[in-house]
Amino acid sequence: MYKNPTPASPSPVPSPDTSPASTAEAPRRSRLGKFGVLPQLAGTSFLVLGLFARLPLAMLAVGALTLVTTASGSYAVGGFAAGAVGLGSALGAPLLGFLADKRGQRIVLLVSAVLNTLAIAALLVVTSTSAGFTGRALALVLVSSLAMGFTCPQVGPLARVRWMAMTRRSPRSALDTALSYEGTADELTFVLGPALVGLLASLIAPWLPLALAAALTITFVCAFAVHPTVAFSDAGRLVESQVDADGGALGQDGTGASVPRLGPALVLLPVAGMVAMGSFFGSTQTFLTAFTGEFGAAESSGLLYAVMGSSSAIAALSVAYWSPRFRHTSRWMVSAAAMTGAAAALALPVSIAVMVVVLLILGLFVGPAMVTIFSIGSAVAPAHRLGTVMTFLASGIVAGTAVGSALAGTLAQAGGAAGAAMVPGVAAGILLLIGALSAIALRRVSAA
Repeated sequence: MYKNPTPASPSPVPSPDTSPASTAEAPRRSRLGKFGVLPQLAGTSFLVLGLFARLPLAMLAVGALTLVTTASGSYAVGGFAAGAVGLGSALGAPLLGFLADKRGQRIVLLVSAVLNTLAIAALLVVTSTSAGFTGRALALVLVSSLAMGFTCPQVGPLARVRWMAMTRRSPRSALDTALSYEGTADELTFVLGPALVGLLASLIAPWLPLALAAALTITFVCAFAVHPTVAFSDAGRLVESQVDADGGALGQDGTGASVPRLGPALVLLPVAGMVAMGSFFGSTQTFLTAFTGEFGAAESSGLLYAVMGSSSAIAALSVAYWSPRFRHTSRWMVSAAAMTGAAAALALPVSIAVMVVVLLILGLFVGPAMVTIFSIGSAVAPAHRLGTVMTFLASGIVAGTAVGSALAGTLAQAGGAAGAAMVPGVAAGILLLIGALSAIALRRVSAA
């Protein structure tokens, strides 16, 4: 065990591939700008593996919906299968994070990759051999779908844990840069994943997207699990306190003071923030389906949602260049306030072209909000429960998406797109309120 290391102390774990710079060294200049520090810290292969290893998670729900709907001929059965995937992920992610904190990422990721591949295979077999989808066959579909979500490897949250360990002796800006990259990677995969499912299912076969997800899981997730950077996270499990190069805590509160590691009470605030964020996502998706349906183009709703995702991904990258004086709690409130205002404009467009413009603007505030909440979550998480907290944050998004989709769907059924349009704005307003509560709580902790 090592405590309060200084920049001059030797690295306690082996360096990852491509001979990255030591975390104690100043980053070399790179054509990638601030993001050049990432391959120096982790190696280029880590960035590639981390991106593709999280892609299956973005494909499973839509893939199950597409396959089961096609095989059963029932949108309801397909919807139940997709919902089971989401429920399984929301329940399984925190457990996998907890096990990673207790046993290490390598074994948890390897076992979950194998189990997830088997669960996907089970659903493929059930849907290909069932003549009808009632009784036993329906139960097998739902159990397989639930198992797919429950065992899905939590690459994104655990990658963030590795970045926290690798940047532990670097200035805070290094972690902000890493989290900006992670936010962009999440946005890209959750835009690319459903698009890939739709393309493969429509052009080749509805079973192919899930087969590809299984192949990606057993290859890229396993490679991610054994990547040399896992040594940093496993060593970090033994660290009693996480400190940066200046000797302060990982995060800072609204006053710029160091934030001590706290108990679960304060951790609930960023988790609640992610539930609100997920509600925003789910309600926006449902609203866009209702909106495009009024123009007879409901199938294009995914493309409109991807517009917001693209601007969100770009904006997430920009966070790495924000001034350290722009405190994290202030970033949360400013981003959420801008989201609230932009979301209110969703009810205004009378054409798809105008909606594209609104979504482009709205996405500019979504990415920074996501990055900031993950950053605050990393600051207040107990040092020995980083994986648990990161996966709880991810689960909050999944749970919130289900809530937002259900609420917006109910209002859309009653009053069309206009009825559903208010839900994203309300979700963003709640996100702003939680951000304000977080700022107050962190300020009081700093003053104590």
